[in-house]
Amino acid sequence: MNIKRIVKHLFATEGEVKRAFPHSALKAIEKAISESESEHDGEIRFAIEGALDGGPLFKGQTSRDRALDVFSQLRVWDTRHNTGLLIYLLLADRTVEIVADRGIHEKVGTKEWAKICKSMETEFKQSNFEGGVIAGVHAVTQHLKAHFPVDANDRNELPNKPVILGRTVQQYREAHDRRPVDSDSHFN
Repeated sequence: MNIKRIVKHLFATEGEVKRAFPHSALKAIEKAISESESEHDGEIRFAIEGALDGGPLFKGQTSRDRALDVFSQLRVWDTRHNTGLLIYLLLADRTVEIVADRGIHEKVGTKEWAKICKSMETEFKQSNFEGGVIAGVHAVTQHLKAHFPVDANDRNELPNKPVILGRTVQQYREAHDRRPVDSDSHFN
């Protein structure tokens, strides 16, 4: 059990995600994904999670294991040619994971994805979140263009809009100051 990691996750706030990824950054990332997908037959999803919830956190869930969960939950695997790819950021850990569907994974190995993740993480250490993600999308695009050229019958199978995962507002308040909140409010 890593106490330092647990503390980082428990004290992560909704505001940190919003500061790192304001609306303008999310729109720029969505545009980069849309432009990328016009160049190949792959489908890219980008998901941000501020912090892990208590159960997975205390069990020591890794960012990789969480990315695999998110890949499934967002149905990134559900593409015609098995060409879905998830770029997952766990903000509290500042770690990036790329999970590629089997069609992509057969062509591009784990080492290539690790290089892209490392490059993005370097940008995040400089607080360059928008630039880091867009550079990551561009790097992924180069691999997808090489192995999955644009198909005349290609259609957008997955949303391009970034997904913000995380605790509800109520869970953040309970973790920080115990103020009650309307249970219908969600941070998504």
